[in-house]
Amino acid sequence: MQPKKATPPSTLVIFGGTGDLARRKLLPALAELTAAGSISPKTRIVGVATSPENTEASYRQLVAKSLVEADVPPEVAKALCQDCVHYQGLGDGSTAAYQALGERLLALEAEHDLPPRRAFYLALPTAALGKAVQGLTAAGLNADHSGGWTRVVLEKPFGTDLASAHALIDVLRNSFREEQIFRIDHYLGKETVQNLLAFRFGNSIFEALWNRDRIAAVEITVAEELGLGSRAGYYDKSGALRDMIQNHLTQLLTLVAMEVPPHIDADSVRYEKAKVLRSLAPLSKSDVVFGQYARNGELLGYHEEKDVPSDSSTETFAAVRCEIMNWRWRGVPFYLRSGKRMGRRLTRIGVQFKESPVCMFENEGVCEVNRNVLTMTLQPDPGFSLYMNVKEPGSGIMLDQFPLTFRHDEHFDDLPDAYETLLLDILRGDQTLFVHSDEVLRSWDVFDPVLTMNHTIHPYEAGTWGPQAANVFGIADQALMRDH
Repeated sequence: MQPKKATPPSTLVIFGGTGDLARRKLLPALAELTAAGSISPKTRIVGVATSPENTEASYRQLVAKSLVEADVPPEVAKALCQDCVHYQGLGDGSTAAYQALGERLLALEAEHDLPPRRAFYLALPTAALGKAVQGLTAAGLNADHSGGWTRVVLEKPFGTDLASAHALIDVLRNSFREEQIFRIDHYLGKETVQNLLAFRFGNSIFEALWNRDRIAAVEITVAEELGLGSRAGYYDKSGALRDMIQNHLTQLLTLVAMEVPPHIDADSVRYEKAKVLRSLAPLSKSDVVFGQYARNGELLGYHEEKDVPSDSSTETFAAVRCEIMNWRWRGVPFYLRSGKRMGRRLTRIGVQFKESPVCMFENEGVCEVNRNVLTMTLQPDPGFSLYMNVKEPGSGIMLDQFPLTFRHDEHFDDLPDAYETLLLDILRGDQTLFVHSDEVLRSWDVFDPVLTMNHTIHPYEAGTWGPQAANVFGIADQALMRDH
């Protein structure tokens, strides 16, 4: 990471401090940030959980073990000093328990000469968020204090449908102002996603081409090679549409399609993203294809996965064709596709440009000119490629297509993890990479009707690229998108 001025001393309170997200992502990211000097060494980390067995000593042991399991280098792990890690049990979650948490924070701030700068990270299941917010409010922990600030952080999903999204937003609004609320979609913390803004608005040669006159189609693919792992309980109630399309892929769509903001700041960027979502056309049944992976050799089918009901109709693949009904994009299809047990791990945005009005290079009556394609790969090898038509050596003119490629790892050191970026922004108060409530509601406005449609679940073999029925949902050269 590039050295930056350290964040001011503050207190990060992690609800679910012994849980999977804290152990795999948050604690390793905090260790990396502390080692890099990005976080003030005076910052306190307070893990909160309901288990009565935990103590401050046992929690510090859990933190140390988590860093080892996350392969954090020993010299980095040492930066997260044991003395800056604390634990507070929440017991039965009563108002008294939240008041005890407040008293503990006051004591830590007094002991370490800290201003009341507090971020409450709710690394909790969606069903537990409302109770946590109400507990914070009942104890007066939602309020800002003189010389400090209070922020609340929550992870997607932001509801499971439009009604539950409204309910969650109402709970938050009753206790916190919008500028206090940091809704995390960790895809927005990925370096390549942020580079998309730099690519679009820092390179003027593309802006004149970024519209319906020059672009034929856009495809956003998030393919996962793995199956469910230990997430069957959550995933079978969710499916690919809720888990990926409605949030991660839709956020990527807004960054590709948004108008040029007056500034790269939270208000400007999030306003333009919300405008895109308000411009999305309603989806019909013909705009959506669902699939479910089936056994392929040694690769299990979905129904064979542990804890999955044998009659489950949950989709493990979803493809959606969207249209943005505004001046810039009307008539350009945006194809969103995501699935589990696909051909390989790949997150990529593909922008296919229109063909020339006249073909200048033909071979036996067949046009040699392929459409140009710009690909932006988020993982596994972050970078950009622009596929150009070039002449093959020899007599006559035969064209082939080759990429002009930029790869992050060829020019920069290791990229920061998305959670490192997002945690820094939380402590700095920068909401640019976080989701506004208006974005949440506008996205559910589009996808909520899909949940009640009677969809056919098309089978596809595990380890392939999804059901044949979805092949019409994508740019013409699928091999280019998948294999380069």
